Amino acid sequence: MDITIHSSFLPHDHPEVSLAFYRDTLGFEVRSDVGYEGMRWITVGPAGQPGTSIVLEPPAADPGVTDDERRTIVEMMAKGTYAGIVLATADLDGTFERVQASGAEVIQEPTKQPYGVRDCAFRDPAGNMIRIQERR
Repeated sequence: MDITIHSSFLPHDHPEVSLAFYRDTLGFEVRSDVGYEGMRWITVGPAGQPGTSIVLEPPAADPGVTDDERRTIVEMMAKGTYAGIVLATADLDGTFERVQASGAEVIQEPTKQPYGVRDCAFRDPAGNMIRIQERR
């Protein structure tokens, strides 16, 4: 089989703030920005990798989600326990310095993990865990 990861979804609660983080701090391209009924879905991705994207979506926009579930999602986002993604870079220290300088919440400075990778962690403006691993 020939299967790739095309898109991953992360919630946002302030589209402009999330857009600035992914575009200006991480340097991602904006691939699309779609509005519908007062909500926005913003697709971003790394330059030079048009086949891989992150869709920043309104939390719990699915009509099948109940009001109680929406409240739970918002609470989990506020705690940073709802969603996350792992990215990779050849320059972990430089990337860490750039993201830290943006004012992003640092969860972990660059560290060699016992399972063999070196990585760091931040929260994006919506509280999503962003781990960045050093590519070898």
